[in-house]
Amino acid sequence: MSFKRIFVIIMDSVGIGALPDAKLFGDEGTNTFLHTAQRCGGLKLPVLGSLGLADLAPIQGVSKQRHPNSFVTTMREVSAGKDTMTGHWELMGLETKKPFKTFTDKGFPSSLIEELKTKSGHDFIGNVAASGTEIIAQMGEEHMRTKKLILYTSADSVLQLAAHEAIIPVKELYRVCEIARAICMKPEYLLGRIIARPFVGTSAKTFKRTTNRHDYALSPGLDTTLDVLNKAGLTTSCIGKINDIFNSQGVNRTQKTISNLDGMNLTNLETKRSFEGLVFVNLVEFDSEFGHRRDPLGYGKALEQFDVELGKLLPKITKDDLLMITADHGNDPTHTGTDHTRERVPLFMVSPRFTQGRALPERSTFADLSSTILKNFKLKQPSHHLGSPILEVLS
Repeated sequence: MSFKRIFVIIMDSVGIGALPDAKLFGDEGTNTFLHTAQRCGGLKLPVLGSLGLADLAPIQGVSKQRHPNSFVTTMREVSAGKDTMTGHWELMGLETKKPFKTFTDKGFPSSLIEELKTKSGHDFIGNVAASGTEIIAQMGEEHMRTKKLILYTSADSVLQLAAHEAIIPVKELYRVCEIARAICMKPEYLLGRIIARPFVGTSAKTFKRTTNRHDYALSPGLDTTLDVLNKAGLTTSCIGKINDIFNSQGVNRTQKTISNLDGMNLTNLETKRSFEGLVFVNLVEFDSEFGHRRDPLGYGKALEQFDVELGKLLPKITKDDLLMITADHGNDPTHTGTDHTRERVPLFMVSPRFTQGRALPERSTFADLSSTILKNFKLKQPSHHLGSPILEVLS
């Protein structure tokens, strides 16, 4: 019998060990989960431990135990990249064969900046790779004096534009981002996302980003599992930045979040709804607040907080539900630099229906998750999709 509802939670960036090709990305020896636990002197993760976390890696503070209600494994990424979009797109069936452009080292070329100036009528400051909150603190007051927009990037394939809502109206910031999106469709600049980052406050000490963030992403182009579900009349309810990552393609319900806790609260509310289909959740703070900032202690605390919230969610997962918890890439907070890390990801598959849960062999692609979803709903897998279903959870 198929599951009526599937809940997929992405612990954004919570990798669990370097992939065989990690050396090509400068990520040899990375392990987000393992190294975070080591740096924290162990983690208190009783819920993830009860689901089989210790079967996947020797996480300090977590002991091995039987987990009859959950299957666990790890998955390798096939796509050519280690960013948000390639990870999520592969989780929904697609292989990205050519990585998106990044401009982390030297910033964006002057030709791009000049074209954006000419077409938008604005000037810009920044043009560096930086944390969003840090660059606003550093340049926000100059922005308020000069009205120049703050332009920056990160380890992802992204151009971000920050502006104070009282200086540059949100609608105007969106207009400039739309111009940047059009420019960055050119092959020499091809970026995954343009992000508007409005903020408020009176000084560096009080600046705070608002909920008016807006992403301008590339569309996947080919149908993902979200499209297949949507066309079949099933629910595709997306929480967090999922809708932005897929540029709304295949999404029929979406809710923004302001934190991991907010995302988990919204997921809990979704369990009260009667529907057939998928709830797809991204919890971004592991990545944005702690991974890129190389803050292993903060990362560990976020994992422990997630474990508490997961404990509140599990009793609401019924025999008609399948809960799948995974990640989209790594971001080892003990590694050099600020970039994502090329890692395998954990996969927990949980249901009260299971009685013979155990550790399974590693899967060769993230797309095995999407294949499993499609087979559960008896839908044909598109020929351009990667992946094969994890039959143990559907038998």
